[in-house]
Amino acid sequence: MTDSSLSRRRVLRAAGGLLAGAATGSLFPASTRAAQPRKLTRNTDIVRIGWGYGSLPDIAKQRGVFEKTLAAKGIKVEWIGPFPNHAPSIQAVVGGSADFGFWGSTTPALAAMLAGSPIVFNAFDVYSPRSTSIIVKKSSGIDSVADLAGRKVAVNRSGLGEFLLIAALEKHRIDRDKVQFVYLNPPDAAPAFAQGKVDAWSMWSPGVDIARFSNDAKDVFNEGRDLDFLIDYSSLVTRRKFTEENSELIRAVIDAYHVEGAWQSTHSAEAEQLVQREGKYPDQVRDYLASLRRVNQFHEADDAAFLTQFQRAADWLAERKIINSRIKVADYSIKV
Repeated sequence: MTDSSLSRRRVLRAAGGLLAGAATGSLFPASTRAAQPRKLTRNTDIVRIGWGYGSLPDIAKQRGVFEKTLAAKGIKVEWIGPFPNHAPSIQAVVGGSADFGFWGSTTPALAAMLAGSPIVFNAFDVYSPRSTSIIVKKSSGIDSVADLAGRKVAVNRSGLGEFLLIAALEKHRIDRDKVQFVYLNPPDAAPAFAQGKVDAWSMWSPGVDIARFSNDAKDVFNEGRDLDFLIDYSSLVTRRKFTEENSELIRAVIDAYHVEGAWQSTHSAEAEQLVQREGKYPDQVRDYLASLRRVNQFHEADDAAFLTQFQRAADWLAERKIINSRIKVADYSIKV
């Protein structure tokens, strides 16, 4: 396979999100699940759910169990997408063309909240092992983070790619001004990396794994291996008003995702085959991703221990100007 074969369309398929698999023992968060804070409400029987290639909703959409689970409660699912990453998914929620995002990055969600977007977090998950990486071609002469000085690195603004690069530079005491941040969404970053228009790319799975394989590339910084503490999480977002008016529907959607996660945690190979079917990438990439046997730990929006961890991450982002000011994450995390 040549560098140019990593097409824009294929990486659009791959970049939508990280395949999520939920560990059976951690599917149902240890929060106040039994005691509902208020009577659940619902003013619609249709839920519009954003999805992206490789994301948790992608698996749910293909399997069909998610829709049947909600249909049993009188809820019809409409799939909106695919989205290449979380920012446009959030825009669809804010604009009213979707009711839910697609379990995307918390960082662009925080940026949108600070900008005044009327969205809130309904649930979170922490997937492992972490696989977002900064990759370079083996022929580039770049062997470490320090070698990125004077180079161009593709990142998605206010997302996993940007924060991981900043964290890597900080850990290795490299002034960020010495590296040129090239802000590109995944469908544009992939060909830029393949064609040598950028020297490195900070990206999540499965896009980073496809690019590594297709371009004979390697990691110089890996989130799971090199990051000192988690800074970004997967999150389910809706509009605040929608949450207030449809708590019953939101509860049903979250619970349906827990069911989906249980299947994925025990069917890693089958789940990766579904992702590959949409993403259309090589079997070697599929087999590598299946070997990770990734799992998720879901957290309710009122999980105090998780929110403390999340607040630390949000403060880190604000201190480094990845988001433009501090934010109290608990004010935007609504339990139903």
